Amino acid sequence: MLKISAFLSAAALGLMLASSAQAGPLDDIVNARQACMKANGKAMGGTLVPIVKGGAYDAAAVQTAIASIEAACGGWAGWWGPEATAGETVTSRAKPEIWTDKAGFDAAGAAYGAALTALKATTDEAGFKAAFGAFGGACQGCHEKYQAPKS
Repeated sequence: MLKISAFLSAAALGLMLASSAQAGPLDDIVNARQACMKANGKAMGGTLVPIVKGGAYDAAAVQTAIASIEAACGGWAGWWGPEATAGETVTSRAKPEIWTDKAGFDAAGAAYGAALTALKATTDEAGFKAAFGAFGGACQGCHEKYQAPKS
């Protein structure tokens, strides 16, 4: 049984290495951006929006959700170079406006960062709900202008 387990572990590792060898650095960038957006969506849908819609306020859950966004989005500044419009094999919904309207995109990113910081600084339900509007608006505004719809 131990030999079978060791074989399966080795096989799984080999498959992971083989699949990662096919992905290039631009795929890594697109995957990181997508992981950031997924973490943001999970935090929004799983924790933050339900509170705004009348669910029980839980300060620890809010901080955990924000920490998950920060952890997944920590490399944000390095994901938007002119070479990173798409991955080698991974598709992206990033619109060309990210690069043609760099000042606008940078301003949208700064607004998002400021709104996330303000949301993180809240300590009670009233403060959270007041700060959430700017955070949700920053997400929506950026998505509307800089993200293509799902096909």
